[in-house]
Amino acid sequence: MASIAVRYESVRRQVADAADACGRRESDVTIVAVTKTVGVVEIKAALAAGIRDLGENRVQEFQGKFGLFPEAHWHFVGTLQTNKVKDVVGKACLIHSVDSLRLLSHIDRRAAERGVVQPVLLQVNIAREASKHGFEPADLTDVLEEASHMDSLEVRGLMTMAPYARAEDVRWVFRALRELRDTLRASAPDGVELEELSMGMSGDFRVAVEEGATIVRIGRALFGR
Repeated sequence: MASIAVRYESVRRQVADAADACGRRESDVTIVAVTKTVGVVEIKAALAAGIRDLGENRVQEFQGKFGLFPEAHWHFVGTLQTNKVKDVVGKACLIHSVDSLRLLSHIDRRAAERGVVQPVLLQVNIAREASKHGFEPADLTDVLEEASHMDSLEVRGLMTMAPYARAEDVRWVFRALRELRDTLRASAPDGVELEELSMGMSGDFRVAVEEGATIVRIGRALFGR
């Protein structure tokens, strides 16, 4: 079985090739190593291989792993309940999965209490899957206007999860998110930059990068099944 370092180098090469194919640079894309179900030994190996951005899906695991490896850049990438916001705000360098105005408001309040500004992404259900969370694309103009009045958070961009299918079959999802981001940027409130597009996982990250991803969330391709 290949080591995490070998797998990471393979993922990096694929990201670089995909970025080059569309006139971008490898440095335009952040690889977030998703540590769901991954233990301490594997995380140490990932850090030793040069990985600096780690992502966790579950709040309890996020807290424990953040405590063990505070030097990493921790992303929260899973569903976040409002009663768990206090455990993530101020620790996550980026919360990827904000899917409601209620959650945005809770994050803003908790961040204000801690004296921090919390970067977030808005999760969008581009594919309109019943099993997926996320804002409807048509609602985002109003959401961004509301968010622009929340002083303790910063909306950095958008996130989506594609349906489980062949990479080429979900290219349209990534393209649609990029086009939506570009449209929203043209009329975004002052201070809302929308620089980030978090999209693409182990099975489809190359296509996501070709369509404009700035962050890819990789678990299996780095840590195995």
